[in-house]
Amino acid sequence: MTSSPLIRALDRGAIWFVLIVAAIGIAVPLLNLLLPPSSPWHVPTYLVALWGKYVCYALLALSIDLIWGYCGILSLGHGAFFALGGYAMGMYLMRQIGTRGVYADPIRPDFMVFLNWPELPVYWYGFNHFAYALLMVFAVPGVLAFVFGWFAFRSRVTGVYLSIITQALTFALTLAFFRNNFGFGGNNGLTDFKDILGFNVQAQATRAALFAISVAALIIGFLICRTIVSSKLGMVLVSIRDAESRTRFLGYRVENYKLFVFTLSACMAGVAGALYVPQVGIINPSEFAPANSIEAVIWVAVGGRGTLIGAALGAVVVNYGKTTFTSGALAPYWLFVLGSLFVLVTLLLPRGIVGTVRHYWGGYRERKEFRANDRAAAEAAAKPAE
Repeated sequence: MTSSPLIRALDRGAIWFVLIVAAIGIAVPLLNLLLPPSSPWHVPTYLVALWGKYVCYALLALSIDLIWGYCGILSLGHGAFFALGGYAMGMYLMRQIGTRGVYADPIRPDFMVFLNWPELPVYWYGFNHFAYALLMVFAVPGVLAFVFGWFAFRSRVTGVYLSIITQALTFALTLAFFRNNFGFGGNNGLTDFKDILGFNVQAQATRAALFAISVAALIIGFLICRTIVSSKLGMVLVSIRDAESRTRFLGYRVENYKLFVFTLSACMAGVAGALYVPQVGIINPSEFAPANSIEAVIWVAVGGRGTLIGAALGAVVVNYGKTTFTSGALAPYWLFVLGSLFVLVTLLLPRGIVGTVRHYWGGYRERKEFRANDRAAAEAAAKPAE
């Protein structure tokens, strides 16, 4: 009797990763809600929101590692799918404000009243319902990725050319969302959120719940990725990464595999963006900036491309460094630090943090096993023949 694909996909490292992340997802909200602020073990609410943002970035990094580390698709525009998921959630949160806005309009958000929009645009219909907004979180990035991938992969656009057009896509969306007449708040974006599912987004309990949900989404995303890369589908993806022409020659429809994994990755990025917005309290066109997508690729490179765990770890490590360096005297030099980090990792740790650790640990185990076998053979040879 064979085990399920999920069970087969979980090696020791994956199990430890899931357990550690789940423990953090349980411990942080409890330490925030149950302990008084005077306790040394109390986790402040602002840290819960900050760490929740890191978790969302880790999910975005997972989505990039799935296509780049295992299929060889280097997307420099995944920030666009992240931002689209964020805007879908932001539109729902804006519709929940109602008469509590500055202009007390029950239907139109404040920026539409200020800009003299006569009525709510059609594409805002339905976002007063959470289920519809949740559907759009998956559908909008997924459909865009499917349409984009359909034309790109069937035209056999690969390598640096694909990276360039993904970056052009996110730049075009940046310019579009900056326009006031586009209907998404222009350069100010969407903000001043009040409620999510009837709960105050600023409340301590809501912040803790959003953190726990973000951790759960990260675990689910990781398990989905592990299941894919450990299956026959994952083997085909790796073969496409290493030798696309040979894989095509063997009869595989390479473009279909690429289209599937690219669309799935975009949906994961959209979920990350949707969880990010209520925790930071704003979504604006700057999230579409090409630099954000490039930075996300750096997270994956630092942590270790093709490891999944490394991608999540790299996102947390780099963003923790960003939080530290951009809040003091070194703030003007953060981009130089980030660029230098990418160069150093590329030259000195091409496998990333986790990839390098795995490489040396694997070599150590092989040498240890070889010495053990050598010792056993020597002992067997030293025994007198009976």
